[in-house]
Amino acid sequence: MTNNNNPEQTKISPQAGPQTTFLSSPADICIFGGSAGSGKTYSLLMEPLRHISNSGFGAVIFRRTSVQVRSEGGLWDTSETLYPHVGGDPKQTVLSWDFPSGASVKFAHLEYDKTVLDWQGSQIALICFDELTHFSQKQFFYMLSRNRSICGVRPYIRATTNPDADSWLAKFISWWIGKDGFPIQERSGMLRWFVRVNDEFMWADNEKELTELYPDTVPKSVTFIPAKLADNKILEEKNPDYRANLLALDHVERDRLLYGNWKVRPSAGMYFQREWFEIVDSLPRGKKRGKQIRHWDLAATEPSVSNPDPDWTSGVRLIESEGEVYVADVRHVQRKPAGVQETILHTASADGVETRITMEQEPGSSGKISIDYYARLLSGYDFHGVAATKAKTLRAGPVSAASENGLIKVLRADWNDAFFNELEGFPDGKHDDIVDGLSGAYNSIVGNSYGDYTGQQAVAQESTIPSFGGNHNIPRM
Repeated sequence: MTNNNNPEQTKISPQAGPQTTFLSSPADICIFGGSAGSGKTYSLLMEPLRHISNSGFGAVIFRRTSVQVRSEGGLWDTSETLYPHVGGDPKQTVLSWDFPSGASVKFAHLEYDKTVLDWQGSQIALICFDELTHFSQKQFFYMLSRNRSICGVRPYIRATTNPDADSWLAKFISWWIGKDGFPIQERSGMLRWFVRVNDEFMWADNEKELTELYPDTVPKSVTFIPAKLADNKILEEKNPDYRANLLALDHVERDRLLYGNWKVRPSAGMYFQREWFEIVDSLPRGKKRGKQIRHWDLAATEPSVSNPDPDWTSGVRLIESEGEVYVADVRHVQRKPAGVQETILHTASADGVETRITMEQEPGSSGKISIDYYARLLSGYDFHGVAATKAKTLRAGPVSAASENGLIKVLRADWNDAFFNELEGFPDGKHDDIVDGLSGAYNSIVGNSYGDYTGQQAVAQESTIPSFGGNHNIPRM
């Protein structure tokens, strides 16, 4: 589509490959994605542009939360690099773009399942979901009921996604995914039809077959189009380090976000292996030492007849030196609250004031009270509470990747076996206290947000810009 005010202006168009396939699909529901950095969000933002000369047209693009809509490099930021070129007038307070014809594109969230009720009575010609696995099945199919139109555009759904083996979407698109978890390329863009009968999905290769079997239903066509980082040549040219960022992820996230694996799951041995760590007999001294941090994961129960193996209180101390990280000490105890406090205070004295102390802050007022208590107990030390905002596997991702790349060494000590046994069992083992201590210390020592590492992309593409032509309706096959 060109800007009518400046016909000489650069044109907007999809890149050849999956983007073009996505933007030309005739499916009622088209799901696009796989790898991070494959140009999914930009493609989603281009989709409404084929209809902006239609005065009655309206589209809504959803993220799960409003924060995700407004986040740096997210939907709104990226739309600002695109929509002004075609006459879009931003209404930032309501997260909407108005176009000269009267058409509009709105951004919104569905933070809770009940939020869908805010859309009762709505008629939305085009509904888009950015990162569909973030939405529940209930939200998706309720909004499908709002997908209707009187503006001449046949109602349809477009969505982007990264892989998630445990999501409802993984089952929904399973026909397009091979046994190895990777998309079947020969099926990319192929249409299938479904109806929902007694909450079960009935699938067929053509619409007629379902209509004959279930005459009281209206089949919907669906397709899935996988895309990889390599398909987004613009991003790779402008940010060649992005692939290295994905390669630096732990094994599970790397398989998902770089290679597009829909079946990979965390399992024992995937996050940590003993042979990844070099055992050393001494630690760096003096000026060679950099940051020193001990992170505590708290518990407060002694073994008993009824509970012979409760959670442990674990404190892992790391020392950074010349680009490498050393596991200098692990304290691992099962004690009552008074014993835990005594252990932490004595350990702080042994570590010295140069070692920063961090501790996971549990949610709610009890977590705040606990952190306040330890701040007073450890007066004179560099103490900080850290809120755990991500899943344990995500928090462990950065230190897993670092260890796989040989960047973490371990001091030879009598705690080594307990340390490695728990790491190699993560996340399937009974205990993960040492892993929590290790990941908390590592995320602090390298300055990471506490576990917020998912291969997010925040790089807007640049494309060249054209008209989509025609009457702006997607034809049925």
